[in-house]
Amino acid sequence: MRRRNRGRVALAAVAAMWVAAALPGQAYAAGESAAYTFDPGAGQIAGAEFSTQAPALKDGSVYRSSIKPGEKLYYRLDLDARTNAYVSAVAVPRGGGRVAYGDGITVSIRDSADLQCGSQSARFESAEFPRPIAAYASRMMEKDSSTCQDAGTYNVLIERESRNTSSQDAWDLELRYVAEPRPKAAGSLPTGAPENWPSASPAPPTAAPQKRSGGSSYYDATGLETGEWQEEGGIRPGQTLFYRVPVDWNQQIFVTADLSNSTTSDTYVGNALALSLDNPAHGHVDSASPLSYSGKSASVSLDPLPPVAYENRYDSSGDVSAMRFAGWYYLSVTLSPAVAKSYGDKAIPLTLKVKVEGEAGSSPYAGDAGPFSVTQDDKDMARAGKSGPQAARSGTMKAVGVAGITTGSVLVLGLGAWTLLARRRAATAPAAPSGGEPYGGPPQAW
Repeated sequence: MRRRNRGRVALAAVAAMWVAAALPGQAYAAGESAAYTFDPGAGQIAGAEFSTQAPALKDGSVYRSSIKPGEKLYYRLDLDARTNAYVSAVAVPRGGGRVAYGDGITVSIRDSADLQCGSQSARFESAEFPRPIAAYASRMMEKDSSTCQDAGTYNVLIERESRNTSSQDAWDLELRYVAEPRPKAAGSLPTGAPENWPSASPAPPTAAPQKRSGGSSYYDATGLETGEWQEEGGIRPGQTLFYRVPVDWNQQIFVTADLSNSTTSDTYVGNALALSLDNPAHGHVDSASPLSYSGKSASVSLDPLPPVAYENRYDSSGDVSAMRFAGWYYLSVTLSPAVAKSYGDKAIPLTLKVKVEGEAGSSPYAGDAGPFSVTQDDKDMARAGKSGPQAARSGTMKAVGVAGITTGSVLVLGLGAWTLLARRRAATAPAAPSGGEPYGGPPQAW
């Protein structure tokens, strides 16, 4: 009976995996905008008020935390004297709250003497409505620098600024710490910022639009490649949709968001749509000027950005400097909740036009570049419109399918061998006494 039970358990496990793969990662009640989906692998962590009590962040890990208005929270890094380190923070205000111009977070990395290694701020500016915003800070190894170059303990400081008129609820935080791969031999890479690069926007994609459904966070962002993409269900007031595009070394990305006309109203809504781009380390690259809307078709584009290059990091401009990695670049689009007052809560059709230009160049890193690379699998996911979780589930199902076929084959072969052996025994066995059991007795239960 033990073998039979094992088979039942195996079948139940396979069935459970199929059911899990068929279910969405998170369900929402009818009429509700999708909330931010945090990485399910994120560990809970609480920032400390005092640097000496800061909890440690581990390389390659994701964490969930929170921050209140006016708080300054510390986290710890243990760094060597060779590696560039990046820590990003995604701030997620609670739904239904209020934010004001200038509200936001600042992320910085500091050494033991509180000297700042690097910092970045993310603020709401003129698009004064709640949505996820991201910023990152780095500790860079620089030949001619004497600051932040030693091995030892470093602090990550996250500060939140909110006006008194804004909601005073805590914001959720999603934190990531990632180390940059080491570059090739010294002297093989440029050490100065680029002076010139193509800045003219290319002709938009000409292929017929295809439908895609955006994700609700960086974790489940939907893959896109060059083309024109219609959001499957449109975008609803207060909703943020996430997409990701693989951009390799020496390639440029151009993005335009088109909001369709409405037959409901022609009321003017200022700063109705926000379009933002973040890099593979979840550092902010650039935002388009918020799109105003009056019921007519409207369009907004990101300013032309330089090709991805290692030396971009030496530029003083934040948007150029952030184009320093190959990998997945993340797009987020948010429709202001104020649109619902004049146009109702129904979704408005949204189209994204994406173009990645340039021949892919070689990696500046020695060995595996991890998230700072574009693989064939990444390109396939973008072409198929898959998010990271969807690709993982697809891989799991393939493995389950192969395992199922293999297990079934073994069972069939085993049954065939058992039948053949039984026939041979029957052919060679002496005749059983009349009325008795066959030779050897009844078959033994498995």
